[in-house]
Amino acid sequence: MYPHNSAFDKISYEEADLADLLQLVAENRDKCAFARLFDHFAPRVKGFLRRNGTAEAQLDDVVQEVMIKVWRYAERFDPKKGKLTTWIFTITRNVRIDLLRKENRPEPDANDPMLVPTPPVKSDDAVYANQAAMRVADALDDLPKEQADILRLSFFEGKSHGEIAEHIGLPLGTVKSRIRLAFDRLRNSLTELEL
Repeated sequence: MYPHNSAFDKISYEEADLADLLQLVAENRDKCAFARLFDHFAPRVKGFLRRNGTAEAQLDDVVQEVMIKVWRYAERFDPKKGKLTTWIFTITRNVRIDLLRKENRPEPDANDPMLVPTPPVKSDDAVYANQAAMRVADALDDLPKEQADILRLSFFEGKSHGEIAEHIGLPLGTVKSRIRLAFDRLRNSLTELEL
């Protein structure tokens, strides 16, 4: 499906690190840098598409098309104009619109959340969001490995509880229990951090 060593060896990158990886792709066609970008963004793009109504059978094809465009047009990204994440999800939105047009569906609804541009983020909000994300990541790192892994599969890769159970070979009830326990621990950790 997607090239990576294991479902559990996800690395969290800062936005600047991701932009540096794309720069390597743009300048040198660095396949290793692209593989890291792919590992980081492919599951997120897939989850985004799934949440926004893309048919399950089309998800992998659309993700591949998005990542091919990232490879082909890497040199077009300008960090002065916005974040890499925004650029990639704009590509995702456009690929989704193209898919809808190819299927001869009616024009997309102007009220579709995928078509509404995101408002600019205030710098204070961005700082707070970054700090909050770091606190959540720290709290996630404090969880037992099996709980953290299940949360990553569920919320970062967008897998259903049933898919997780099948993927790691545990009963569905055990997966649900671990998610519930992990949420309780996260909630307690984040409450202590006043988040």
